[in-house]
Amino acid sequence: MSLRELVVSNLRCIEHAELEITPGVTLVWGGNGSGKTSLLEAMFLLARGRSFRTRNNERLIRRGQNHLRVTGHLLGPTGQDVPVGFEVSRDETVARIAGRPAQSLAELAQAFPVQAIDPGVHRLVEEGGHRRRRWMDWAVFHVEPRFMDEWLRYSRALRQRNAALKGDPVQATAWDPELARLGESIAQARGRFVEQLIPHWRTVVSALSGLDVELHYLRGWSQEHSLLEALAASRARDEARQLTHAGPHRADVSLRLDGRAAREVLSRGQQKLVAAAMMLAQLRLLQDATQTIPTLLLDDPAAELDGDHLGRFIEQVKALRSQLVVTSLHAESRLFGAPDRTFRMVQGRVQPL
Repeated sequence: MSLRELVVSNLRCIEHAELEITPGVTLVWGGNGSGKTSLLEAMFLLARGRSFRTRNNERLIRRGQNHLRVTGHLLGPTGQDVPVGFEVSRDETVARIAGRPAQSLAELAQAFPVQAIDPGVHRLVEEGGHRRRRWMDWAVFHVEPRFMDEWLRYSRALRQRNAALKGDPVQATAWDPELARLGESIAQARGRFVEQLIPHWRTVVSALSGLDVELHYLRGWSQEHSLLEALAASRARDEARQLTHAGPHRADVSLRLDGRAAREVLSRGQQKLVAAAMMLAQLRLLQDATQTIPTLLLDDPAAELDGDHLGRFIEQVKALRSQLVVTSLHAESRLFGAPDRTFRMVQGRVQPL
């Protein structure tokens, strides 16, 4: 599905904004601090239930207000209109799809597949494994129908085991069979995703950066043991630290160049290119595997990229044939061709042009 209409209230500097979005290229331009990125955050929030800039949704609420609301209309694959909404207050979070409450935020992601590339995208390479797990799981969720349910059940069992380790360690092992069964299935689903991703990855990372960066999946415990064996082997350590160490919650994606961790040898600009390659390769796989046309949010894509690398990036984005929403400091920006629709942001207010 693609986004057709968006209404935003009380998000950061935006008091109220209404936009009609094109299936092609939408340009949002304005000065620094005008609210361009906040508008992209609203779209991402509608699809993921969180921002791509902060994990604390309450920080998004406009100063002096007690809630924010984002609503939209999606254009379904057969032309149907699907209303969606997301509201955050100091006390609760509510999501709705087609007029009914969503059972989980995963329903939003299923209805509205969105990815964002912003100036901080390098953190996907530079920082810890939680970002790369989140990147990986968003795609696995779309291509593996059982994945989200298994991940939610695994997370509940993990919380129960960790609680037992703190209160009654003897009872912790009772959760091991369930944790192992679900954990093995989750790891296999992620492994299949990475295996399918590799051809796209090699093409895109070479085209963007010219670097031979290797991408490998680390499942979160030794390859020589089953998860049940790994849980038994780490029991003494788990009891001492009151935390479960082995399992898919410790998984990661390793990025290496010439045998060294990519974050140790790549410049900030190179990290951005590699991280962007991760995003674009993922979207290519998603399109091939599910015939989904995702929405891609690009926050000032020209920042910190020289002319050659920017040109390569533009070529790879165009090849996706995605719905694009692009921000820029300049009204005349034509990175992806003439925009189908243009909006100007001025102090949190949207002006259609």
